[in-house]
Amino acid sequence: MAGRLKKQIKDAVKVIGSGGLLFASYLTVVGDERFYANQLMPLLQRIVGAEMAHVMAVKTIGLGLVPLNRYRDPASLEVNVMGRKFNNPIGIAAGFDKHGEAVDGLYKLGFGFVEVGTITPKPQEGNPKPRVFRLTADQAVINRYGFNSCGLAEAQQRLKAREGTQLERSKAGLPLGINLGKNKLSQDAGADYLEGVRVMGPLADYLVVNVSSPNTPGLRDLQGKAELRQLLHRVMKERDALQGERKPPVLVKIAPDLTAQDKQDIAEVVAELGVDGLMVSNTTVSRPETLQDPQSSEVGGLSGQPLKDLSTRTVREMYSLTKGKVPIIGIGGVASGQDAMDKIRAGASLVQVYTALVYQGPPVVSKIKRELEQILKDQGFSSISEAVGADHREADGTAHKQSLHRPGARVTTNTGSSVVTVTVAASSSG
Repeated sequence: MAGRLKKQIKDAVKVIGSGGLLFASYLTVVGDERFYANQLMPLLQRIVGAEMAHVMAVKTIGLGLVPLNRYRDPASLEVNVMGRKFNNPIGIAAGFDKHGEAVDGLYKLGFGFVEVGTITPKPQEGNPKPRVFRLTADQAVINRYGFNSCGLAEAQQRLKAREGTQLERSKAGLPLGINLGKNKLSQDAGADYLEGVRVMGPLADYLVVNVSSPNTPGLRDLQGKAELRQLLHRVMKERDALQGERKPPVLVKIAPDLTAQDKQDIAEVVAELGVDGLMVSNTTVSRPETLQDPQSSEVGGLSGQPLKDLSTRTVREMYSLTKGKVPIIGIGGVASGQDAMDKIRAGASLVQVYTALVYQGPPVVSKIKRELEQILKDQGFSSISEAVGADHREADGTAHKQSLHRPGARVTTNTGSSVVTVTVAASSSG
């Protein structure tokens, strides 16, 4: 009797275990957002190191093994900017698919555009391991990869093999960006970027000049006004000299750790040379006092939630300095529809995601888009384009109204036949 009962319990445990495994498998395949964020991703983080998890994710997505994506992009999320159509404004940031191995799988996840790289002219290993650290308590990551890259030749071969596929995707509103960098030991940074433009330009819908990674010695010095002007002048000239129809827009990626003068200088150079856009921003070397994770003292660039406000503030400042005339791609701490909307209202036409994938998994892409679609409706916008820079227009409107009510303010109205000027007097209650 006892033996039979023991066997029945064992069988029941097997059935329940198998059922649980099947249910977990089902949730994995269908891309259940809560299951990924609360169960699967924390479990994977406990058993797989940060860099290994990154490598595995790229390989898995590259094989097309991704959760089902049932969300269909509505017309309200479409963006037309830099002469390109984007089905939705949510892209994957550079640094995830460094070697262009998972482009089609990333589109399958629902990204509106994919940016590969950073790619350096020659292959290089990057910095010694360990070089990636999860700050779980802060929903952040610190990395000091140091532009580990397969090099231009291998990346070109890989992307050239799917050139026809990408042309179709681009026409359908799914552009490809390629992020360019310099080799660590290069004596001529300009020559490195020019080689990148020549080799990758014909394969790109846009190119990014990355002068803001904190993990390559001396790279951020290229953000200085004279250095940046000289570099971008050469890059734009090289882009214009490309043969064929594809002359991709050139954007420059900047750091969030810039002085007010640095930002002013960058805005002036971008306007002067006709640079096509700004990527705002890269990771930060600052460490907010709010950080709680013991790994927060690691050297490298900080991304994720602690970067969010700093990058959004930098988007807002650069939009102001460029008078809203230069398209901005906002990056840093985007993990929800509201985070995306904050950057869009601050002046970003598009946004990118990376660290949110680490903590919420692939379903975060559809979650952000679904939430953003609803926020647009709630705030009375019919499209993303209407919302870009909305905070600035509201601030200008408020300032205008306040000026009209200031004592002594002169208000001019046109009545059709005459212009009437009224001086607003100071109110007095005695």
